[in-house]
Amino acid sequence: MVTPQQVIRADSRHQRPLDPPVVNERWPASAIWRSGEPQVRSIGFADLKDALVKGIDDFNAAPTHALFLLLFYPVVGLMLFRFYAGEHLLPLVYPLLAGLALLGPVAAVGFYELSRRREQGLDVSIWHVVQVYKSPRIGSIVTLGVVMLAIFVAWMLTAQALYTQTFRGAIPGSFAEFMAQLDTPAGSQLIFAGNAIGFVYAVVALMISVFSFPMLLDRDVGVATAVRTSVRAVLENPVTMALWGLLVVGLLIAGAIPFFFGLAIVFPVLGHATWHLYRKAISHDLVR
Repeated sequence: MVTPQQVIRADSRHQRPLDPPVVNERWPASAIWRSGEPQVRSIGFADLKDALVKGIDDFNAAPTHALFLLLFYPVVGLMLFRFYAGEHLLPLVYPLLAGLALLGPVAAVGFYELSRRREQGLDVSIWHVVQVYKSPRIGSIVTLGVVMLAIFVAWMLTAQALYTQTFRGAIPGSFAEFMAQLDTPAGSQLIFAGNAIGFVYAVVALMISVFSFPMLLDRDVGVATAVRTSVRAVLENPVTMALWGLLVVGLLIAGAIPFFFGLAIVFPVLGHATWHLYRKAISHDLVR
């Protein structure tokens, strides 16, 4: 057993607060651990609340809403919406908007960097969001980003195939016709199946990416180690991470309601909060 005196002596040697005692991972998280990889901790609702509070604090210290609006609207938002809002592509608008959440962790890397810099007492002006591209592990970050993009593309292809199979290739000629399609037994089946399949994609994306991107930015590890650790942390905390996923979805929906303007605040805050949740869930201790 570690005594308080030992903790104090160890703390004075390392000049940083020691990690709290780690817990033994349960199955199935324990089934995928590798020697030398970080231990994961148990986290609870209080940790989610604290991470969100710290995320808001980071946003207030480095407000990035102007940069988000500058990039999101002209470059991403309007371009994608205009491309997919054609009448023959109406069935893909909802899957597109829902699927963009799968790419959220990729887009939030810059916010992780700001939180990391603030944690270390460095300058956190908004232009440091591009500092991530100077990271020595940018190759791994890009590789994982490509994986997430592949998941997004797979989701879009799945959604298109599901619609085509349900309505046998019938293409709505207008928005009203599309809504009439949905107001049928086949439409109800499409909505149920689409959301069920989308949920599976979302769970997979969450497990793979929620802690792996922050870890790649923070530590000298490979993609496989980062992904395994992220998956282990989610498996170790299924209820807490399910609540986190619901919180993220709820806040993104709330931010998107006023023509996406709220996302300029919600998205950066969630990015910062995810960094702090990563700090709580992933220990500095290694599994031996």
